[in-house]
Amino acid sequence: VSNSCLSWVAVAPDSLRTTARFPEPSAARQCSNHCSIRRRVVSHNPGFLKVVEEARGRVRECTVADVKARLDRAERFHFVDVREDDEYAQDHAAGAIHLGKGVIERDIETVLPNKQEPIVLYCGGGYRSVLAADSIRLMGYTNVISMDGGIKAWRAAGYPIEKGRRP
Repeated sequence: VSNSCLSWVAVAPDSLRTTARFPEPSAARQCSNHCSIRRRVVSHNPGFLKVVEEARGRVRECTVADVKARLDRAERFHFVDVREDDEYAQDHAAGAIHLGKGVIERDIETVLPNKQEPIVLYCGGGYRSVLAADSIRLMGYTNVISMDGGIKAWRAAGYPIEKGRRP
C-alpha cells in the first residue's frame, strides 16, 4: 500500500487485473479535494506487478498533492517524467523534464550529475517511476522519490499541464 489515496487490492486468482481504488468510504471523501478518480482498473502482468511491489519496498513515494505543495513553496528539486517520448509530448506536468525509463540509467549522470539533489520521478500511474527510482537508487542517487498515481492522478487533481516537448 502506498502513501497516497490510492490503494492496491487483491483480485481473484484467475484474473490478470489489479484494481486501484480509494479506500472506502471515509477516505474517498477525504481525498475528494484533490482527486476525482474514484475507481480505475489497470491490466498488468503478474510478473511485472511482483517486480514493482518489490521495488516499492526500496523507494520512497509521495502523492501528487505533496509534489504540488513543494512546487508551490518553490522548493528546489528535479521533476522528471519517465514516460515514453510520445507520452511526454502529448502532455506532462508543468515544469517537468523528460528522461524516459528506457534511457534514464544511460543519461541521468549527464543530465543530473549531483547524486544528492532531490529528484521526483513520475510516469503514467506510478509503476514505471517506482522501477526507475529503484534503478537510479542503485546508481547512487540518494534523494529519489516516486510520485504515486503519476500523470493520471496529477491530471485528476487539476494541476498544471504543459503540451509538447521542452527544449
